[in-house]
Parts: sequence; structure tokens; C-alpha cells
Amino acid sequence: MSAKKDSPGVCDLSIRIGGEAGQGMNSIGSLLGKAFVRQGLHVFINHDVMSRIRGGHNFTQIRIGDRPVNGPSARVDILVCLDKNTLDLYKDSAEGLVIYDDGKVQGDAPAGKRFLPLPMEKIAEEAGGSARMANTVASGALAALTGLPLEPLSELLGEVFSGKGDQVVRANRECALRGYERMKDKRESLPACGLPPSDQAGPQRMLFTGSEAMALGALAANVRFYSAYPMSPATAIMEYLATKEKEFGIVVEQAEDEIAAVNMAIGAFFSGARAMTGTSGGGLALMVEGISLAGMTETPLVVVDCQRPAPATGFPTRTEQADLLYVTHCAHGEFPRAVLAPGNAEQAFRLIGKAFYLAEKYQTPVFVLGDQHLNDSSWTTEPFVMDSLFREPQSLISAQALKDMAPYGYARYEITDTGVSPRLLPGTTGQVLYADSDEHTVEGHITESAEIRKAMVEKRLRKLAGMRAEMAGPAIFPGAGAGSYLVCWGSTLGAVDETVRGLRAEGADWGYIHFSELYPLVEEPIPRDIAGKARLVAVENNALGQLCRLLRMETGLDIGTRVLKYDGRSFTPAELRRRLEGLKGAE
Repeated sequence: MSAKKDSPGVCDLSIRIGGEAGQGMNSIGSLLGKAFVRQGLHVFINHDVMSRIRGGHNFTQIRIGDRPVNGPSARVDILVCLDKNTLDLYKDSAEGLVIYDDGKVQGDAPAGKRFLPLPMEKIAEEAGGSARMANTVASGALAALTGLPLEPLSELLGEVFSGKGDQVVRANRECALRGYERMKDKRESLPACGLPPSDQAGPQRMLFTGSEAMALGALAANVRFYSAYPMSPATAIMEYLATKEKEFGIVVEQAEDEIAAVNMAIGAFFSGARAMTGTSGGGLALMVEGISLAGMTETPLVVVDCQRPAPATGFPTRTEQADLLYVTHCAHGEFPRAVLAPGNAEQAFRLIGKAFYLAEKYQTPVFVLGDQHLNDSSWTTEPFVMDSLFREPQSLISAQALKDMAPYGYARYEITDTGVSPRLLPGTTGQVLYADSDEHTVEGHITESAEIRKAMVEKRLRKLAGMRAEMAGPAIFPGAGAGSYLVCWGSTLGAVDETVRGLRAEGADWGYIHFSELYPLVEEPIPRDIAGKARLVAVENNALGQLCRLLRMETGLDIGTRVLKYDGRSFTPAELRRRLEGLKGAE
């Protein structure tokens, strides 16, 4: 029931709130998470949800520490049961404190000091006039148990419910106060359940989901148009951008399907507006013909694929990393594309900027791979840094070059050493822009010439060299020299980083290699002094080891030892450590 001390001065507390869909677990997580961040602490929030609007069993887990936390904990220090099912599921296995609504337990109340009855719905009805405010009662109780002052929680309630009127704000504040008062004395008798005061005076950190970070990255990159069909877990990107339409002057279009969504985005970018679309794997399957159209017409395009378990509908609300090989090869024909895969919210923000930069500079589709774990989890981040990746490359013909061009002499697909042709927007005075989905001449006219076909394929593929030169290699921690390395990509970063740092603190000779820019791979993705000497172990959330296959296909490097997970859940550091200990010859 205590907040774990991993090392002197380091505290790590994990809270799980369980109940039915619709009972407000996410609201508690978001509310408390922001309050803890404002107190100078680090927070990570993840969700385990069934594919239901109401009912079923879901939980939200909040992890708080006075050091960065970037992944879920397998340990639960405080369990909050908003329904009897949650209590029945965990009462025998839970080791920490258990808060439960005793009004829902008749005759079989659990016994023991760690079980804390709290009539949440009854208090909510009395203090707020509605049992729906039981989650606010729980928020107050958790604030008391963890040592969070009531004031920041009350302030946040005002911010969250300000649009619903003063009466709703007062009711929620009263519910939080009642929950707080019922539990404040418990913390004195159970002091180990709380977090120590942070020694940082409210640093300006932020709490964002991966989807919110992607949306903010798109806004920072001057996105003007976003089209999508709702498909979890990508829907949250569209929802966030829709709230910013008027403020930023953008257009967000909910299309009738993914075919329409991708073609709208292509049309918008073709016309000069930075455009993006987002979906999951099933929606991407409908987009592939449009993506091939962008490849042939050399139209910039940014596509976010928020992965989830497949095939078909699979696990709609779970996580997986099984689309890597798909996006590196999807759509018919051979044409260049780039693939990026952020590992946390900060990378999600930055790599959306790089996606727009690459797409516009090289006039080609760029994919950003998220997943349910990355996109739906909340991450504590430092203020985002705007850098050169958010500038708009000079891909359009300059005014002077246009002035010097002969009337109607523009060639959209001019053969160049880089493969990148001068780009002109349709409607430019004195010139005509021809674009065609058939193979075409430099002017854009349809052709069946074998010679021109060969030249155009080679021209388009020459872009890969320039794109490769702009891709970053993997992050290597702690650098060269470790005896063994975990090799991972995308959202496994948090669990891998924590595991490796823990092992190294105990004297084990482990490091990790994390890829966030996956295609085209840099010339030597894993340096020879590591690949030739160290033991490599791949860690992936899929069944086939798709990064291993990509590395072998592109470089010949074969990583034979793999730790794979494909049950729809993300790795936890504790699970990853157990899996490593089970490997033959593991340190």
C-alpha cells in the first residue's frame, strides 16, 4: 500500500480507478493528473478500455513520481472501485489500499485495514444532487490520501466546469470536499500511501495525450486542412483540431469514409494548403489507392496511422505495433515515402512537424505511426520547442523564377538531379499546370513511352537519397560500449528506457537503441561497433518482429533474439524485466 521507493529520494505511486464505461474514470485521471503536474510532479496516465460506450469493465491508471515516468506500472498502490465488479475482480489480488463504495456492497464487505469504504454515490447525491458526481467524490478522496492539497483540485474543477455554470462548479467542488474530508484522517494513519512534497516549485510542465501532441504539432506546422473518418484511436486528433478551427483558421472535415478523407487531403495539398489525414489500420486499407495517387502526382501528403490490433476490426480499443511493414509498402507501385514513429508526446509533436517538412520538400506521402498506447495515454512534457522542422520548405517556385519562365513553359515533372521538380500551384497566371495519375511526360501529359517511364520512375526514386540524408539515426543509450542492447521503436520507448535504467542501476551492462525515424533508414542504422560486438534483443508490440524484418531486408542485419507482445496491451517495465530474465544467457 505504499508508494515505492526505487532509490533514495525517488517516489513512485500508482493509482487505478476501475468501473463501467461512462462512470468517469478518464475524468478523474485527467483532473488529478493536471493537479499533480501543477504541483511539480511527473505523471503518466494510461487506459484499459473495452469497446463499449456503456458497461463492461474499464480502468484508468495514474502513475505519479518526482522523476519522469513514461509508462504504466504493474503495481497498484491505491485502487478505486466505482462499481462492485471492480472490487470483485481485484480484492483478492490487490496489495495496496482499496477504496470502494460500500453502498454497492451488501453483506460481503471486505475486511482489513487496507479496505476503505466510501459511499461515493450517496455523497454525490447529497452534495451535488446527482450520483454522476461520484467520480468527483473519488477525486477528493484520492487528493486526501496522496497529500495533494484541495486548492489546486478545486481550481481545476472551476476550469473544467466553468462552461456549465456556477451551480455545477459549486456542486462538484462540494463533492470533492466531502470526499477529501472523509479520507484526510486516513492518510495520517496510513502515511506511506502518499507522495512526498515535490522540491520543485511548480515548473511549467504540460500534460498531453499523444493525440493532442500530434494535433498541436500539426497546428505548429501550419496545417490548414484536416480530413478524416472517425476511427479509434485516431478520432481524438480530429476532435482536438475541430476545437481550434476558428482560432487558427483551419478546416476540419469529417468525411463520409476514408477514401473521401485521403482524396480531400490530397486535393487540399495539391492546391497549396498544408493538409493531413488520420486513421487506424482498417481505414488506411481504404486509403491506399489515394496514397498511390499522391505518389504518382508527386503531391505532398501527411498520413497518421494510429495502430491497433488487427486483422479486420481486431481489438478496436487496444494497442499494437503491427503496421510498420504495411506503411513502408502500402499502395501499388514503387515510389518514395517516409515513415516516422514517435515514442512519447514530445516526439509526437516534433515528428508531425518533420512529416510536413519532408512531405512538402520531397513532394511525397509521409506516414506517422502512433498507436492506442501512445495516442490515448497522457504524458508529462516540458514546453515544446519550435525548431527548423516547423518551417515551410521553399518547395514552390520563387516569384523571380516564375518571372523568368517562358509563358506556358512550366514543366511540373521536370527531371532533376534530386528528383524534386519545381512546384507551382494551380491557377498561377501565365502558366498551366498539368497533373495526371497516368504515367506522364515532364509537362504532365499522358504517355506510354518506355523511355519516359523509366526516366520518371528513376526521378521519383532519387528523392529517397535526399530523404535518407535528413533522417535521424536511432537514439542510443548510454552510447556505444554496453554489452547488450534492447532494440525498439515507437511507443515501447517508455518501458524500455525505464527497464534499462533500472538494470544499469543494479550493475547490469544493458543499453537500448530506439528508432523513431524508420524509413528510409539511415545508411548504418545500428553502428558496426555495436552490431558486431554487442548482444541485440528486439522488443516489439507485434508477433513477427517487424522492425527486425525491416532491418534484415534493408541492411542484412538479423536480430534473432526477440521479446514480442501481441495481446493488445503495452509492455510494463516489470513485465519486460521478467521476460529478459527468462532469456537464455540473460544478465
